[in-house]
Amino acid sequence: MLSKCCLAAAAIVLSVAATPARAIVCMDTSMTLDEAADAIGAQKGCQSAMKLAQDCALTASGDVQLGAAVEKKCEADFKPGLSAAQAQAYKSEMHACDIKYRNKSGTMYISFTAFCRAEVAQRYSERALKAAGTKPR
Repeated sequence: MLSKCCLAAAAIVLSVAATPARAIVCMDTSMTLDEAADAIGAQKGCQSAMKLAQDCALTASGDVQLGAAVEKKCEADFKPGLSAAQAQAYKSEMHACDIKYRNKSGTMYISFTAFCRAEVAQRYSERALKAAGTKPR
């Protein structure tokens, strides 16, 4: 009877340990992915948004939300001003990120894809700000 109780307790502990965390520690604060994405969106610029996303990264599928927040923040610096050719080039680079790890399994590859996309947006932002004579923030 005691061994059944111990097995049941072990099963409960293992099932809880296998449950993904619903909060992350970011900026020395425990927060949800939504809160982290909001904090990324509230940054002053693309560079600081990327730094925060990297600091909050999980190296798992949750990074898709963080990467998307960086993309949105960075795209505000350049996307409205892209020519048709530049927009197509941007789209192609994003697609290259999407297919880079497509044959890999595991959530870390989902994270790698998200950060690849965020880095592309960051590069475009840097170029646009440099061309405008503005310092990246």
